[in-house]
Amino acid sequence: MYFCSENRRNVKVFGIFMLLFSMAACSNRQSPAPVRTPWGDVLGQETDTASFDLDDIERAGELIALTLSGPASYYEYRGMQLGVHQLLCRRWASSLGVRLRVEVCRDTAEMLRRMAAGEGDVIAFPLQRDTLTPGWMVDSLKPQLLESLLRWYKPSLMAEVAAEEQRLLKGGGVKRRVFAPMLNRAGGVISRYDGLFRQYSVEIGWDWRLMAAQCYQESTFDPMAQSWAGARGLMQIMPTTADHLGLARADMTDPEKNIAAAARYLHELYHHFNDISNVRERQDFVLASYNGGESHIRDAMRLAERDGLDARRWSVVAAYVLRLSDPQYYQDPLVHHGYMRGAETKDYVERIRARWMQYRGVKGAPGGSGTPHKSYRGQRKAKYTLRPSAQ
Repeated sequence: MYFCSENRRNVKVFGIFMLLFSMAACSNRQSPAPVRTPWGDVLGQETDTASFDLDDIERAGELIALTLSGPASYYEYRGMQLGVHQLLCRRWASSLGVRLRVEVCRDTAEMLRRMAAGEGDVIAFPLQRDTLTPGWMVDSLKPQLLESLLRWYKPSLMAEVAAEEQRLLKGGGVKRRVFAPMLNRAGGVISRYDGLFRQYSVEIGWDWRLMAAQCYQESTFDPMAQSWAGARGLMQIMPTTADHLGLARADMTDPEKNIAAAARYLHELYHHFNDISNVRERQDFVLASYNGGESHIRDAMRLAERDGLDARRWSVVAAYVLRLSDPQYYQDPLVHHGYMRGAETKDYVERIRARWMQYRGVKGAPGGSGTPHKSYRGQRKAKYTLRPSAQ
């Protein structure tokens, strides 16, 4: 037993000796040269996000702005990111040669916490009165970034960007030719695309005349219509929505492909609202989502439910859609997607329903297939360049 124990002790001592020898050898060995990526980072080294200053931002190609939802700071409208402070920050990012990523926070405390954690480069929201900046905050550990903002910003830029936003909202609606809302009432023809509306509305279980009414609201039956936000075609489909629906961007102005894609989108939204059993009500929620975004409509529904009202009736929810432009409502914890220009969405649904009532007496020309009617050109109204959408 003594012999075995002695051997174990010797083996243990030898093992410790070898371990110490190996560690000494490793310490004497020359460290490998650092491996740098093509964009300058060193592999195996973590970047200190707290000191991620202008040089690092330019290498990364992205400026991260923290903000709050609101009409002056940030909101989404027809697929575009608007708000004077957001637009101003986007201009600054462009001057730096980088893209802008906006992170919307719930409140000021979250913005400050995320800034302290290195999750943002600038708070693009007026937290302080400062004529040298728009009232934004840049981390004190990023002096290069702050110096860049101080060099770039001029107080006149605020008014310039505000005027730009107003031009977009009021003067740059949809570029389109305006055609008659009824091509041939006596002949039962609403538009040259009636056959396409009949074909694709059947596939989704909609009244084809409701699709026609929506199309007139979107484009006044002009297949080449294009909005300032990038929506194109008869049903004014946004490029990102076209990608989602499998509609090639080169085909966005093709009448049949545009209507077919819109029908798929309406069908998709219809199933998203399967918690609404009444068909007529559900269609109104779908139309509102097509215009204003499903997420905003769900926000309004949650507010209606909170107040003990029937959130499955559009007339009830429409009132809360309007209130989403009021800070008391869009800053409510139940609201997940912030500020909304709700008046336009409510008006959009009402106009479509009113036109659909006018179209209901139209049975449709027999055998129509979407082939252009000869009387089409004679029914065109005056052409103009830009006009705000009535949506």
